[in-house]
Amino acid sequence: MKNLALLLLFILSISMDAQVIYEPFYSSKLDQTREIKIQLPRNYNPEAKNKYPLVIVLDGDYLFEPFAGNLDYQAYWGEIPKSIVVGINQVTTRDTDLFYDSEIYFPAHEGASFFEFIGMELIPFIESKYNVSDFRIVAGHDASANFINYYMFKDNPIFKAYILFSPDLAPEMTTRVRERLTTLNTDTFYYVATSDNDISHLKDKILTHNSQLAELSNPKIHYRFDNFTEADHYSLVGLGIPRVLNAIFALYKPINKQEYTTQMLTYEGGPFKYLEKKYNDIKLIYGFEKKVVENDMKAVAAAAAIKTDLEAFKELSKLARKEFPESMISAYYTGLYYEQENNSKKALQYYQSGLLLKPSEYVDKDVLLDKIYTIKGEN
Repeated sequence: MKNLALLLLFILSISMDAQVIYEPFYSSKLDQTREIKIQLPRNYNPEAKNKYPLVIVLDGDYLFEPFAGNLDYQAYWGEIPKSIVVGINQVTTRDTDLFYDSEIYFPAHEGASFFEFIGMELIPFIESKYNVSDFRIVAGHDASANFINYYMFKDNPIFKAYILFSPDLAPEMTTRVRERLTTLNTDTFYYVATSDNDISHLKDKILTHNSQLAELSNPKIHYRFDNFTEADHYSLVGLGIPRVLNAIFALYKPINKQEYTTQMLTYEGGPFKYLEKKYNDIKLIYGFEKKVVENDMKAVAAAAAIKTDLEAFKELSKLARKEFPESMISAYYTGLYYEQENNSKKALQYYQSGLLLKPSEYVDKDVLLDKIYTIKGEN
């Protein structure tokens, strides 16, 4: 637990570089002003065309900071996309906000108004003011975790990922969720977490909930469940946030050794086609384009060399020149292509021209000079 506390302290400290806005928001649905917190990505530029996932956090008075810190921390390392995080403070209104009818078990009265406030007022306001994609995540804890399920029952759900930490599930909720997840035809992420020392009456229902959902066969549903050891009702949140963010944004992550071995090397269309598919899928699922990262280009080159795939080298060189015209990357991968084509003269020209460009994370003057000396030594 000491290590977890130190990690959370570090995450919260680096998130101070992100822009956090504390803003009163008047709701006509609620007929009152609510306090919301908004974290914008580092170096956020409203004039840029970048689109960011939107993360709505209920119980924002205590859940906002852990989410904002984790999202900023992982985005800093390129593991997940930069996101816009919105927390809704509920410290004095929680019971009425999350109210549901005792007979039909759906939001009623103030609960119905709060439900509409998020979907009909808050999200449109954020969309009108900031550059958000249509990939929206919603998160809650115990009663608020139960409440976010209701958004899934709409004909066209406004959220694509649901994060439920120790949900205090309403009667019939498990049956309703199972039926809805069976029929949804859009990619949906659904995460539930409990722990060894969770509140007992909550945990019993959560375990039943999981047993009903674990057998889902809908390929559009990405379901994950965690039962943490040595954690309680509150500390499980600190363990669950990085786990669920990793799961939701697994496709976004740079290609690692496992993905390279099991997917890229075995892809029928070849390594470059795999790269294209990966980035097209990112755009399709998350609603924004990801700029190709150097790590993934290295993976393509390595796989192309193993498979003696000249076409992959050719396409990679085109991509490098298009995406990184001022970087040594463009010269390096074009040189690699001509080397594979056994055109040493052309390869040498590109490697030499790259010495005048900007170094990257993996390609610098030493890398290019090694290539130059090798070619000159062979000719």
